[in-house]
Amino acid sequence: MADVYILGIESSCDETAAAIVRSGAQVISSAVASQIATHQPYGGVVPELASREHLRAIVPVVRRALQDANRTYESVDAIAVTKGPGLAGSLLVGVSFAKALAFALEKPLIAVNHLEGHIHAVLLEERQKGNFDVQFPLMTLVVSGGHTHLYLATQQGESWRYRNVGHTRDDAAGEAFDKVAKLLALGYPGGPVIDALAKEGNPYAVKFPPSQIKHPNRGEKSDPNEGPQFDFSYSGIKTAVLRYVEQNGMRERIEQRRKALEQMQKPKAADVRALCDQQTVDLVASFQRAVVDDLVTKTLAAVAEYQIATLFVSGGVAANSELRQTFEKRAAEVGVPAFFPSRPLSTDNAAMIAAAAYPKWLAGEFAGQEFSAEAALPLR
Repeated sequence: MADVYILGIESSCDETAAAIVRSGAQVISSAVASQIATHQPYGGVVPELASREHLRAIVPVVRRALQDANRTYESVDAIAVTKGPGLAGSLLVGVSFAKALAFALEKPLIAVNHLEGHIHAVLLEERQKGNFDVQFPLMTLVVSGGHTHLYLATQQGESWRYRNVGHTRDDAAGEAFDKVAKLLALGYPGGPVIDALAKEGNPYAVKFPPSQIKHPNRGEKSDPNEGPQFDFSYSGIKTAVLRYVEQNGMRERIEQRRKALEQMQKPKAADVRALCDQQTVDLVASFQRAVVDDLVTKTLAAVAEYQIATLFVSGGVAANSELRQTFEKRAAEVGVPAFFPSRPLSTDNAAMIAAAAYPKWLAGEFAGQEFSAEAALPLR
């Protein structure tokens, strides 16, 4: 079969991205415009600002991806775009641009679920290494700022199908990282700085209780025909960090750090560390350990329940070094290989969207001009 070059477009949250991927197996180019500087003063993504930044960035980002790949608009075989889930306004920018581009070029249009993109980021990574052999049954944990989901994945012909067997009841894991970082005045985004600080702290200094989820409990069947669910919850640990701050009189130190960081244009992890006492660093390390333990323990319980042969871990939080090390060690102990995307492919990018579109290309699953963005699009 001739090579298929797909232009992927991603705008679900705060990254405007475009990429060219060959036959779902090789990244030819990948361009990303980050909005971190825009949202940093607010400690989180502001949806209206995100939409405006996407409008500014999408044309130059797509042009850069084509230029880096040494290709023209006419030479790509299809246009793929994130349909959802995500921020409605952000998604609409990408979807509207992709629809107009596909119409003008008379190219096939492929709508991709953002979560499936994260899953195919792992496949893309392995295919670039020459590893095309995927053992089923397969389970994937998608863990990011907006999502914490467990899916059973199956292959039906060229297409992939998914069944959710676990999700967060409240905050996603990445959201908890960002909120704790904001609470402690560590800067935005919270994940990378917490990961860096935790390496210098005592992960057992603060005893956080395991997350408690009211009915149905982990392992209980929500549907007798489906199988047990393995759900997550991270609002409790966020509250526990707040309580620790209040009980230990840390407010004044936090405000001093916040004011000091406001005077810096682009503070780095080393700058934040210089402003943190050891108690704060130990708190951060203990918080990260508790979240990582919960993610790994519940995921491996689901792996055992469903007799999984292969585990994928993807999404922005999959870039966390402690999460990777813990999964690799504990999954190996139970004899299940765990695969991750590289760090650039862990966070939001368009290469994963183009890769996820390739099986749809093979199956002829093209989208019409009538489809629209869906902020709460489920993965099935």
